[in-house]
Amino acid sequence: MVRVWIVAGGLMGALAVAGAAYGAHAAVDPARARALASAVQMQGWHALALLACGLLGTAGGWPVATAGTLFVMGVLLFCGAVWVPLLGGPALGMVAPVGGTMLILGWVMLGVAGLSAR
Repeated sequence: MVRVWIVAGGLMGALAVAGAAYGAHAAVDPARARALASAVQMQGWHALALLACGLLGTAGGWPVATAGTLFVMGVLLFCGAVWVPLLGGPALGMVAPVGGTMLILGWVMLGVAGLSAR
């Protein structure tokens, strides 16, 4: 399971950089550009959080696996709510707050993992 978080963090980081490049070169109106910048920033920070989950590995026990799962799901929902409409898909409505809540809970679980690490 440890490798899963490192792989997910690496892919998420790469996509964050690609998103930043897209935002810098695409003709996007200012409001959408701000939303994209926010999504890219959140995605980049959580890519690093996933790498932390991978580095803590089994020493952090089940809270690390829970944190990693929450980070992946949270980014998909939170950042996806920005990415999907920018790429021509439908608006995802109230998906972003659910994703944001998952990201917050992921950080809490990462803190719990630090407390319980062996």
